[in-house]
Amino acid sequence: RHRRPVVVPQGAGRVAQGQHGLDRERHPGHQQRVVAWVEVVLDLESAVELGADAVADEDADAGAAPRPEKGGKPAETGDSGQERPAPRGKGWLYGIHAVLAALANPRRQCRRLLVTEETQKNQNDQISDLLSRRKDIKEAERVPRSEIDALYPEGAVHQGIALQVRPLPSLFLHDLFEKAKKIDIKPGEKQVIVLLDQVNDPHNVGAILRSTAALGGLGVVLTDRHAPESGPVLAKAASGALETVPLIRTPNLARAMDDLKEAGYWCVGLDSYGEESLATGKLPDRIALILGAEGKGLRRLTRKNCDFLVRIPLSEGGVGAPSSLNVSNAAAIALYELLARK
Repeated sequence: RHRRPVVVPQGAGRVAQGQHGLDRERHPGHQQRVVAWVEVVLDLESAVELGADAVADEDADAGAAPRPEKGGKPAETGDSGQERPAPRGKGWLYGIHAVLAALANPRRQCRRLLVTEETQKNQNDQISDLLSRRKDIKEAERVPRSEIDALYPEGAVHQGIALQVRPLPSLFLHDLFEKAKKIDIKPGEKQVIVLLDQVNDPHNVGAILRSTAALGGLGVVLTDRHAPESGPVLAKAASGALETVPLIRTPNLARAMDDLKEAGYWCVGLDSYGEESLATGKLPDRIALILGAEGKGLRRLTRKNCDFLVRIPLSEGGVGAPSSLNVSNAAAIALYELLARK
């Protein structure tokens, strides 16, 4: 609680003063001003949090750097200077490839493994081998299919297996840079990091992770806002790639692009209005490939910060022909063109 004097200017009238029992008409001697003591109850924590959220929303859309926390102290940041995002991916994973990849990942902490009788029979050797290497979980629990059904929304294709996990440890751009240093680029080869500008569909992000793993990309960077959590839907769509491809979240994509440029990467935006074709454009060896959300595409500031804007040429098939590609399909084509096609 805080008490403070409130000065009510002349002419404020009955509405402002009458609410506090100080009516100008009943106190004619107060011609210039009335000083009232008003008891104000403030929930400072709520006010700060609401204000911080509003500023974060405004800054993220504008591409501004993260602001300091209350009291002038800098926000907690990672090695690249980015604010540390909250851990993601709590809960249960499902699907054979997603679960087996999680069990094989030493960075992933596991709690419980549920399997149906049929799945345990078909995958017993691989499950037993993976469990023998782990310290946190030693055996699978055989349960009826209905028990696994109850963990997920109706229609989830869990394939008779579910794994309760803790979120993967947070990674930062610095981790990718360290990984890249250990890779020698041969003549004609490229290093590619994928950046997603507010792509929020977990199926698309999962498919992009899968393509990145299959075609040799270094990692995927997401915006912290307007992006899916690393939960069961994304993990299932990634088909195990969530455990093998570094997935980094940044509160500020413009800042991440600047960090990549300083590390020697060129920012290449995939845009339907790009001046050059992806296939014919002469691009550098180190590339940050940036894709926008379906419908909106790249945001204005993101497009402005790109060093190159390239397009995937589409067939002019006339009426009914698609004028654009699904973002995960576009990512797969671009990654193949940059990393696999000789």
